[in-house]
Amino acid sequence: MKITANNFVSAEYELFVNGENAGELELMEKATPEQPLTFIFGLGMMLPKFEENMFGLEEGQTFEFTINTEDAYGEYDDASVLDLDRSIFEVDGNLDAEVVFEGNVVPLMDNEGNRINAQVVEVTDKHVKVDLNHPLAGETLHFKGKVLEVREATEQELASLQGGGCGSGGCGCGSGGCGSGGCGSGSCGDGGCGSGSCGDGGCGDGSYGDDAYSGGGCGSGCGCH
Repeated sequence: MKITANNFVSAEYELFVNGENAGELELMEKATPEQPLTFIFGLGMMLPKFEENMFGLEEGQTFEFTINTEDAYGEYDDASVLDLDRSIFEVDGNLDAEVVFEGNVVPLMDNEGNRINAQVVEVTDKHVKVDLNHPLAGETLHFKGKVLEVREATEQELASLQGGGCGSGGCGCGSGGCGSGGCGSGSCGDGGCGSGSCGDGGCGDGSYGDDAYSGGGCGSGCGCH
């Protein structure tokens, strides 16, 4: 069976980005046969360019392709690094130091109720500096892997997605986040969560609390749309 719309796909992969030296590649993350990327093809779980390269592949086939920055997460935006009032991150007047610390990724909520993932850059007495850029912003993505399984998605799998769920993916790259891998269908496993940006409203007026974060960070994966 070839990969096409509404197919369940399982794959192993390695994701590389350009290294510091010309022609050098750096391994960012991978999905293994034991913990593969899984997703439903054609439902917007992956970056369009990722699906474009996977379309028509069969179980057992290998793949190797590159997604340019503009088709992945765009260029790094310095304006998306913000100093937010520390009180936004406090619950009952206290900062949860087990969650809000340098390097961790925390979900915020903007004025419209959209969930935004932000990496904590610095914590001071008055502010928390956060980076709203996707961890792979500015990167060219190099994929190398193998298709492990292709089959028709079950009604239960499709229904779970209609209910707001995601697969358990690794890398494939969208810009939101669920699953248990990196890029693919998003996630907080070995990979990352969403991308998100604040827009004109910014996050300073957003919210943070027990209902706005789940205590865990995300890695550097790609994520759902």
